[in-house]
Amino acid sequence: MLATGLGGTESGYGGTLAGCGPLLSNVAPVARPLRLVLFDHVRAQGSTTRAEMGRALGVSAASVSAVTSDLIADGFLRESPVADLDNPRIGRGRPPVELQVAAEAHYVIGMKLGDLRHTAVLSDFAGRRIAEASMPTRPNRKCAAILIAEARALMHKLLAAQGMASRDISCVGVGMAGMVDFATGSVAWSPMLDAPSTALRGQFETAFGVPTWLDNDANLLTLAELWFGGGRSKSDFAVVTIEHGVGMGLVLFNQLYRGARGVGMELGHTKVQLDGALCRCGKRGCLEAYVADYALAREAATALDQHESLSESPLALLEALFAEARGGNEAALSIFRRAGRYLALGLSNVAQLFDPEVIILSGGRMQYDYLYAREVLSEMQAMTLTGARPPARVEIHSWGDLVWAQGAVALALGALTEQLLGHAATRGSAA
Repeated sequence: MLATGLGGTESGYGGTLAGCGPLLSNVAPVARPLRLVLFDHVRAQGSTTRAEMGRALGVSAASVSAVTSDLIADGFLRESPVADLDNPRIGRGRPPVELQVAAEAHYVIGMKLGDLRHTAVLSDFAGRRIAEASMPTRPNRKCAAILIAEARALMHKLLAAQGMASRDISCVGVGMAGMVDFATGSVAWSPMLDAPSTALRGQFETAFGVPTWLDNDANLLTLAELWFGGGRSKSDFAVVTIEHGVGMGLVLFNQLYRGARGVGMELGHTKVQLDGALCRCGKRGCLEAYVADYALAREAATALDQHESLSESPLALLEALFAEARGGNEAALSIFRRAGRYLALGLSNVAQLFDPEVIILSGGRMQYDYLYAREVLSEMQAMTLTGARPPARVEIHSWGDLVWAQGAVALALGALTEQLLGHAATRGSAA
């Protein structure tokens, strides 16, 4: 089954949508401190009363009252009167109040480092976007010091526009392509770096002057769906992104899954052809080598007779290829059809291995609808053994380019919240 359309709008990220964060609170396999559970619930709802929270989470009124009182005293939550013009309270007693996140308590930055452009978003503790910034970069491998210097310049640009400094920021989330170990902050391989880096997170922290978390960029896109998009109320789903590379993120039990060593879900480097096309990772037969930007551009130059005016710009080459396909150029059509068949194979493997509720296709190349034409998805379903079960649903989400940085905001907010609240309460409450 295919569902197309926008996953949301740029303003929807922490803007017009109420709250942010996963909406499911009772599916995680690991018990979490009550104060963290209650805080996350308030942030996800945007605002809620103590009574509503107790009913939703199955927590006693006494426990809710004790823990939320501590969270208010610590400056994480605040009370706000409930506006009810249709039923004004008459008589005596305490008026009803809602709980909200104290948005100004902390500020975080989410940053995506890309092949052509770096993007960044400034957010408050409630997940509301305050500002964004971007800067171009050159699409070539570079040393870690240069990449970090670019990221630092982008951070300063973002903060200066708001009259803020790094001391006003509590945490930064950074995403980039490659095999990024979230736990250690090391990068075993990245198409952006000229060499592995065993302590890249620490180098970012030194440059930024604040705690920093580093993750794979496909995980950022998945976190954006989990915190701000169509995955908020889903327990299990996969996100596949196609741009200069092919990435994948996986959510199990409403939580991002990274693998035992933090470098799992490298769908782009699963093998679809023995001794096949050369991938930028140095190995042959990777899915990415048939579907990603550089793979399409490699064949586009031939299909377009290597137009010199376009050869220096892969994106321009792809735009020209797509226009030719739309115009009926059979060579151009064959390139997209072939890429679509390989993508069908990759998606079938995802459905077969993880049985997700939905597979979300996202990324800049979703404009090339040949990659997810009905014939492609029908072939995916035909290759997948489903038995009597309905097939995995496929959705197409066309977010804007800032979605990656917004996912990095979720990364930063999650890490910061866990650091601040992921422990027993200090006032002897029921948490």
